[in-house]
Amino acid sequence: MSARGVAVVTGGSAGLGRAISRELADRGWDVAVLARGGDGLAATVREIEARGRRGYAVSADVADWAAVDAAASAIEDELGPIDLWVNNAMAGTISEFLDTSVEDFDRATQVTYLGVVNGTRAALSRMTSRGAGHVVQIGSALAHRGIPLQAAYCGAKHAIHGFTDAVVAELTHNHSDVAVSLVDMPALNTTQFGWVKSSFPEHPQPVPPIFEPEVGARAVADVADVPRRRTWVGEPTAATILGARFAGRFLDWFLAKTAYSGQVETGKPRSTQPSNLWEPVAGDHGARGIFSDDAHSFSPQTWAIRHRRPVFSALALTLAAAVGVTAAVTGRR
Repeated sequence: MSARGVAVVTGGSAGLGRAISRELADRGWDVAVLARGGDGLAATVREIEARGRRGYAVSADVADWAAVDAAASAIEDELGPIDLWVNNAMAGTISEFLDTSVEDFDRATQVTYLGVVNGTRAALSRMTSRGAGHVVQIGSALAHRGIPLQAAYCGAKHAIHGFTDAVVAELTHNHSDVAVSLVDMPALNTTQFGWVKSSFPEHPQPVPPIFEPEVGARAVADVADVPRRRTWVGEPTAATILGARFAGRFLDWFLAKTAYSGQVETGKPRSTQPSNLWEPVAGDHGARGIFSDDAHSFSPQTWAIRHRRPVFSALALTLAAAVGVTAAVTGRR
């Protein structure tokens, strides 16, 4: 029996999902990973078991509802009732909208958006009848402010927000105790940029500033510990979301000037491995991509959220002390 419960991570065999799977196992969860690539799935289960937890892998395409539902049943048969479901799987392209084929655009949308819909349906259909459980949606700063060359991904992430808001309202109406959280990520140094389908000759990268995937994984595990409706990970995410709200026209201009070069002028030749858009890429690719030299492994903003009670207490004490000193000085005059 798990000390924490049973967690499912979609897209858990590589990138952010791999880091989330490790972090949850470190915190006492038994973890089932759902993805397409067999090599990465097997390696992830070994890492989970090396941390003293039970691991289980299911090969499935999250865009296929029947496959996701069958995977959820297999997981519960093997590990027990699912307590936490993390919808992390995604796919995308790096190309202008009109240069992206209809088929590729649809595929990226199906994996990134409908994969979340399917995962949420599989989780809630089991959790609501028990009156307990937690679904975590992996969102993105790009849900709030789309950028050029990633129209399919940005649109899908935006759709996840609207879908999740609707589901939360329904759960609230039905007085359900099942929690649903959204965790919006910054640019992460993941394996995605080694196998994303791109129309450019150079190796694509996330728009800087970049963080290691473990920063995002810790934030997800924190939300699993203490459910929160929304969480912004990293200072750039907060800046992007607030900028979209208050300086949208400026961002239109700024992104048109900088986002192309920020994604495709890396000076590194594009990987020779195939794209994972339609088929899994063979091998175990781990969590991190090739940009660790440029990636941050710590976020003060995320640390402050994790330790918000002592941080807010310290701020309150500092404010009280400042008021007291001001009053004392004023009183002597």
